[in-house]
Amino acid sequence: MNIHEYQAKSILSDFAVPVPRGRLATTTEAAVDGCRELGGSVWVVKAQIHAGGRGKAGGVKVCRSPEAVAEAAGALLGHRLVTHQTGSEGKVVNKLYIEEGLEIAHEYYLSLLIDREQGKPAFVVSPRGGTDIEQVAAEEPAAIRSFAVDDTQTVDDTTARAIADFLTVPSDMRPLLQSLLDAFNQRDAALIELNPLVACGDGRLVALDAKMAIDDNALYRQPEMAKLRDLAEEDPREVEAAAYGLNYIALDGTIGCMVNGAGLAMATMDIIQRKGAKPANFLDVGGGVTVESATEGFKLLLADRHVRAVLVNIFGGIVRCDIIANGLLAAQKIVQSQVPVVMRLVGTHEEEGQAIIRDAGIDVRWATTLDEAATMVVAAHP
Repeated sequence: MNIHEYQAKSILSDFAVPVPRGRLATTTEAAVDGCRELGGSVWVVKAQIHAGGRGKAGGVKVCRSPEAVAEAAGALLGHRLVTHQTGSEGKVVNKLYIEEGLEIAHEYYLSLLIDREQGKPAFVVSPRGGTDIEQVAAEEPAAIRSFAVDDTQTVDDTTARAIADFLTVPSDMRPLLQSLLDAFNQRDAALIELNPLVACGDGRLVALDAKMAIDDNALYRQPEMAKLRDLAEEDPREVEAAAYGLNYIALDGTIGCMVNGAGLAMATMDIIQRKGAKPANFLDVGGGVTVESATEGFKLLLADRHVRAVLVNIFGGIVRCDIIANGLLAAQKIVQSQVPVVMRLVGTHEEEGQAIIRDAGIDVRWATTLDEAATMVVAAHP
């Protein structure tokens, strides 16, 4: 679960991570009031959306007067910001964060995530902060290093010194690193990213920007974190799917997919691409699918204006093929779509599922293997 920058900074501040002073604003008037409350002569107006690349897209503006703050706020609020992570449709800016301006001497990159190979938290650091870390990795891989935390609760002096030496930071970094690790563990974070972490003119290290993602599987024990979820920042289709226990991710292709099991779903998407088309989504109905949730899944696929053909690939074990069939029937009555559907129903109640669809007179093209199904759906793809 992603959260906004201002929310991440509030959490990090609770763990003694230095962050700039700031004010949240949802109107131009509140933005101006915020800069006056902060004082000073330089402010930064920052669009709050769940996407990186805001600065390059014009979503971060340095202002030197309250009038400039008002102008920047008016240009951002209610408008779509298109970054390299939002796609061409962009995201509407509903919130701004007004921060005090700081004197910046140097920018670093510092993140904390799980190193899955070692099964430990790891700090990923670079002296090339303030730019896309993917670009740094591609152009200058030696400028990035990873430091695993052997004791998952404590940053030892050796690791802290090694990170400081690599970044050429003269100050003791252990208190900052320990604070980040504490926040990471106690808030069940999947990622904390400071890009940039800056050295100010007075020598202080400050998290100028902060991104934080919370492990959504841990939200049952993090009720305060769950309250930070901003549904307006999420794809409404994914929100709707999650409400019915469906694992759905929207993609940029034109073939809708309904599959049971994440591995089979990924294999299905791969073979569609090998056949020359692109999947419009990842949709794993899971083992606990019901007629109601299957219906919602089909409604999402059939009502998607980008979808021009649907591939249903069910290998029934726990999942019953007749449940999937009844879900398609119910969805067709609601959506009344003319999108071609290719189905592969194999396993538990296979015959019943096929009979339900045939008896209903729904135009479905049947396949017995995944390869055959993929070939058929690409051929049916107008």
